[in-house]
Amino acid sequence: MTSEWPNLSQLLVAVGEDAPVGLVGAPLGVGSVTAGRCDLAPELLRATLRRIGRYDIESGRELAVRVADHGDVALGGMTIEAATGPIRDACVASVGRHALTLLVGGNNAVTRPGVLALGQALGIPLEEVGLITLDAHLDMRSTTSGLGNGNPVRALIEDGLPGRNIAQVGLAPFANSAAMHRDALDAGNLVISLGEVRRAGIEAAIERALAQVAQCSAIVIDCDIDVIDRAQFPGAPGGRPGGMAVGDFFAAVRRLAAEPSVRLVDLTEWDPPLDPTDLSALTAARWMAEVLAGFEARS
Repeated sequence: MTSEWPNLSQLLVAVGEDAPVGLVGAPLGVGSVTAGRCDLAPELLRATLRRIGRYDIESGRELAVRVADHGDVALGGMTIEAATGPIRDACVASVGRHALTLLVGGNNAVTRPGVLALGQALGIPLEEVGLITLDAHLDMRSTTSGLGNGNPVRALIEDGLPGRNIAQVGLAPFANSAAMHRDALDAGNLVISLGEVRRAGIEAAIERALAQVAQCSAIVIDCDIDVIDRAQFPGAPGGRPGGMAVGDFFAAVRRLAAEPSVRLVDLTEWDPPLDPTDLSALTAARWMAEVLAGFEARS
């Protein structure tokens, strides 16, 4: 019997090696509604991967897909406006090399450059790009005062992303305004509340989301970690009690990553210092395992 512990960290390889998946860190911390240290998340995620095994006892399969680590985009104290270009360029490079790119924020403002990168890398207009969010919030705050982590969806609509290409899953009670909700519906976004997820089940919610963006050539999945119940992920400043069960979150991520048209999946809004335990870190690292399991299910 071997004492070896096959773990996710062993799947990381250098850029240039053959790898179907790319990993880009985007340690963006400025411009958050709630001040924090989301910029620390990419580094801690990598450090935690060694604690997540590769064997899935449910499927009887061991993860083997290689992940090229592109490192972190050098952002320093850049504003969101200044950071958008470097994050987009890093994602363009990864999407051009790999079938799937993992974009690890940083706050939720990294989602917009990820979506913009998909169109640029694939040579398609925004009208052919889809966005599915797992998020407690609509991210439809006004952009009149600039970009922030609370308005990437509105900013993308203003960029030209049609609402018919947007599905939002897991919206929480008492976490959004009536005006934002109206604006999202008026734009044509599919909005699936947390209550709807509970009543119909996460599988049905994800199938509705995929049907909303079925006409799109390529899709981005935005995993804002504050969609998860705060007790199960304390390290999310926007997380609240009564959020999505972490098991439903994992199931959603795996199902979405299995779609061949999904080319980029992000993880945002994890603020490591908020959780003095390792629960949030382990959950974030498990997110990566679920994405990779979904990706491997494509074949």
